[in-house]
Amino acid sequence: MTIHNPNFVLMVEDLTVSFDGFKAVNDLSFYVEPNECRVIIGPNGAGKTTVLDLICGRTKATSGSVNFKGQELLKMREDQIVHAGVGRKFQTPSVYEDLTVFENLELSYPQGHGVFGALFFQRDDPVKTRIQEIAETIFLEDHLSEKAAYLSHGQKQWLEIGMLLIQDPELLMLDEPVAGMSVAERKKTAELLNRIINDRSVIVIEHDMGFVADIATRVTVLHQGKTLSEGSMERVQNDPKVIEVYLGH
Repeated sequence: MTIHNPNFVLMVEDLTVSFDGFKAVNDLSFYVEPNECRVIIGPNGAGKTTVLDLICGRTKATSGSVNFKGQELLKMREDQIVHAGVGRKFQTPSVYEDLTVFENLELSYPQGHGVFGALFFQRDDPVKTRIQEIAETIFLEDHLSEKAAYLSHGQKQWLEIGMLLIQDPELLMLDEPVAGMSVAERKKTAELLNRIINDRSVIVIEHDMGFVADIATRVTVLHQGKTLSEGSMERVQNDPKVIEVYLGH
């Protein structure tokens, strides 16, 4: 049994999942501190997305432990993990295109969850204030009345991050958040993530090394479901094993 260490928000220990004998994640351990941006990199098929699937309960682990602030996530359902404070964004933005930016954020406001929450939900001043704050954080304060369908790809990614932020998770997991973005949007996303980690931890999967350098507190390099290297961006970039397996290709 994993004993929670208050120095870490998330403790992943000996995590393994096998599909028909193939170990997609193999005896993986890593630890995420408060206000840390942990970036997981590695070649295609290294197990990066599977790690996020295991943490958020989408995939069931074969063995190991995922301890989030003293709670064993592997014993919990996906919805329980969300309510515990873990938010997950997938690669493709999933926003409600027919609704405005304001309505997308309002719909994600935690008070409205469940039948009673939805019945008694009030669009009161605290809700409006919170939506305004989030919109400013995600660079969409001037687009609140615009339908999400008319946003650029990058703005839709920001909106989905905002829909998670309004739920105030303590751990936010993002899968390739800058894929398909313009250079300017990538820079603004780095600025956004550096702001977000002031009061929460973030795990990011990413291929864009320039973006990784702009955001990472710590980098974990995965290869064949195991940790190949870990440390600062500078350290992993200069690790001969990483150069051979990943960065050299």
